Amino acid sequence: MKMNFIKSCVFVAAAGFISCSAMAETAASVDQLVEMVKKSQINESAEHKQREAEFSRNKANQATLLAQAKATRAAEEARSAVLDKKYAEQQLLVTQKKQQLQERLGSMRELFGHLTSTAGDLRVNLENSIVSAQYPNRGVFLDSLIEKMNSGTTLPDMEEIERLWAETMKELAEGGKVVSFTAEVVKPNGETASQTVVRVGTYNLVSEGKYLSYKPETGKIAELQRQPDAEFTSAAAALESTSASESADFGIDPTGPAGGQLLVALIDKPTFMERLDQGGEVGWVIVGVGIFGVLLGLFRMLVLFTVSGKVKAQLKSKTASTGNPLGRVLKVAEENKSVDTETLELKMEEAILKERPSIESGLAILKIVAAVAPLLGLLGTVTGMIETFQAITIFGAGDPKNMASGISAALVTTVQGLVVAIPVVLMHTLVNGRAKSVIHILEEQATGIVAENAERSTRK
Repeated sequence: MKMNFIKSCVFVAAAGFISCSAMAETAASVDQLVEMVKKSQINESAEHKQREAEFSRNKANQATLLAQAKATRAAEEARSAVLDKKYAEQQLLVTQKKQQLQERLGSMRELFGHLTSTAGDLRVNLENSIVSAQYPNRGVFLDSLIEKMNSGTTLPDMEEIERLWAETMKELAEGGKVVSFTAEVVKPNGETASQTVVRVGTYNLVSEGKYLSYKPETGKIAELQRQPDAEFTSAAAALESTSASESADFGIDPTGPAGGQLLVALIDKPTFMERLDQGGEVGWVIVGVGIFGVLLGLFRMLVLFTVSGKVKAQLKSKTASTGNPLGRVLKVAEENKSVDTETLELKMEEAILKERPSIESGLAILKIVAAVAPLLGLLGTVTGMIETFQAITIFGAGDPKNMASGISAALVTTVQGLVVAIPVVLMHTLVNGRAKSVIHILEEQATGIVAENAERSTRK
């Protein structure tokens, strides 16, 4: 019986069954195992038949679908042929109609060409004009008008052509008006405020004494981040308060519709402090030297005017005062009346020499400042040109902005040196002249005293 069991297992394995060991575990006898194998074969045979039947049904369905697809393709091909024929007929009809349209238009084609060009130019002008800040969306109808004239299938009517002329005349008329209207204005800090805006023709917008800009791409009015000089902003404020029957001076930018280059140039003009800062470190040194020289010159002029007044007062007085140079020189003469002429002369020269340093104090420094200031300006010029050449080496000479800082330093320091040197030279001349005047009086009085002493000695 064991041999039969082994043969049965081998038979089942050869037939493709991999579960004979499991069946052997569950089957109670060889007969039961054989019965189980038969049932399994019966079940598989039924499943295979079911699959074959399903495959046959699918094959029949696919044949039906293929027949339907072929019928649809044939119908679409027939329809395509009909449509191609109809398209050819319609294309011929369109060509005939276009030819008929061109023949009927005749000289009107040239007119429509001019209208299209005029409408295109007007659309650009209206988009960029500051008048659109007061009357927005003026060029919307021009889009449809241009589309009609370029389509070749529709024509503009007389109302649209007349409106084109009317908008052109309106733009010209608005260019000569000064009007005010209420609009939203964007402040430099980003806030928006509703305020009265004055429009000066097609040139400038002002509000609350400030110049405004109109941005066509957004349709917004914005206050300029940086305003021109006070004379222009004050004129703008005066214009806003002027009635219709009055006139006012106002600075307009005739290039406003084209970008406002003149206003931008005025705004970008450096202030006094910005101009000084362009000189760099050398420029600030020149400024410091110039301030020192001017203050020293003013101080010495004030001192010498005071001394000169005291000396003139001493000339009118018969009593020598030690509060002024002449009085101190006369005091020396009074103290040495009994000495001989040569000794008195030496004493007087000594007294004048003692007074000379205080009178001529600061003259040498003023002369040095007047000489050093142009040299510092030349130093700034040389350093600025060095920076310019370095910028050219790095960035090339294609962009002038890369060289602007070096050139500014070179030119500004030269101007600063001259601006400092010229007034310091003038002050040195004035101070030197005043000092020489005082010393001349001292020498004149000392010479007179010596002469009187010599005359007395001769009489004796």
